[in-house]
Amino acid sequence: MAFNDIHPAAPVHFLLIPKLHIDSLAEIQDHHQNLLGKMLLLAPRLAKEQGCDDGFRTIINTGHVGGQEVLHLHFHVIGGRKRLPGMIHHQG
Repeated sequence: MAFNDIHPAAPVHFLLIPKLHIDSLAEIQDHHQNLLGKMLLLAPRLAKEQGCDDGFRTIINTGHVGGQEVLHLHFHVIGGRKRLPGMIHHQG
């Protein structure tokens, strides 16, 4: 399934979610390989349909420490800006 995020971080921000319940990326097993491949093939096609011709960001938050808020595997696809800001702030 794919639908727009209810709290978009950029002009384009949608989620890709498998119908099969998987808690998180940490729970992936060998038999999920085909499902993940289909999702990763779908992401760029949908991003381009939304106008992300020059790139986009794909994020999978995993577990509490990784920022996962919903316990069902999902990919965030974010874009639609000239350049997205950096993700990790370096501590110096």
